[in-house]
Amino acid sequence: MSTHSGYAGWDVRRAGPDEAEHRLLMLPGGLCTTEFYADVMADPGMAESGLGMVAVTLPGFGRTPPPKDLSMENYARLMGEFAAEAGCDVLVGHSLGANVAIEMVAAGVFSGPVVLLSPTFSSGDEATFIRMMDRLGRVPGVRTLLWAAMVKMLPRAMKGEFAPDRAEALAAAMGRNDPGFCRRIVRSYFAYLDRHGSLVARLCDSGVPAWVVRGDRDDIGLTDEEQRGLRACPRITMVTVPDAGHMALVEQPARIAEVIVEAAAGRR
Repeated sequence: MSTHSGYAGWDVRRAGPDEAEHRLLMLPGGLCTTEFYADVMADPGMAESGLGMVAVTLPGFGRTPPPKDLSMENYARLMGEFAAEAGCDVLVGHSLGANVAIEMVAAGVFSGPVVLLSPTFSSGDEATFIRMMDRLGRVPGVRTLLWAAMVKMLPRAMKGEFAPDRAEALAAAMGRNDPGFCRRIVRSYFAYLDRHGSLVARLCDSGVPAWVVRGDRDDIGLTDEEQRGLRACPRITMVTVPDAGHMALVEQPARIAEVIVEAAAGRR
């Protein structure tokens, strides 16, 4: 882990050769930590690739110290600075981490390639319960209890999406979140989506090679217009992962590893 004082308290997980020619920066999603990349990082295909791997929990999740500025633009800046210092030249993001990755390449703080695992391209695509939580979380007297209950109940509800031998560890990681922080970052996230309307053009105009990866039963939506825009962009590759939902990285880690290795091959 970096010794830079700005990264004190960050959750950083490393794997692969220390002197690897190419290195991944892997960003987990909302409420998730680096634990969610453990299966992908341990996949034999990743070891054979010779890639270096650095997974970083988005600051604030997992009770890590949050930044004062919770905007997606600031997260993109922070992760861009970390990527440069850690020598990462391939970017992987899941869910909210994928949206941070989109902003990183759109803002020019990372030059790709980028693998986006279940990103959200517009606010209407988001899962219904997250949109509901954002609306209700603005009501004084309700928001604190509501988010506290969500952080407590969601990990239990999602255990069915995790392999039995991993369910306890992953659920525990999700449960280690501060409800107040979660409420604030979700509000900032929706404000970001609303500012842009759709992120498809923003991703395409970045000029960065991108793989957009979604499970075949992902609960994150994608409009017909967004699909057409993504497929029309020559630098974007669409990948559907069979028998997987929003958590494809823990449901089908071997397939996710294949896509990552394919994306990294463009750097060689």
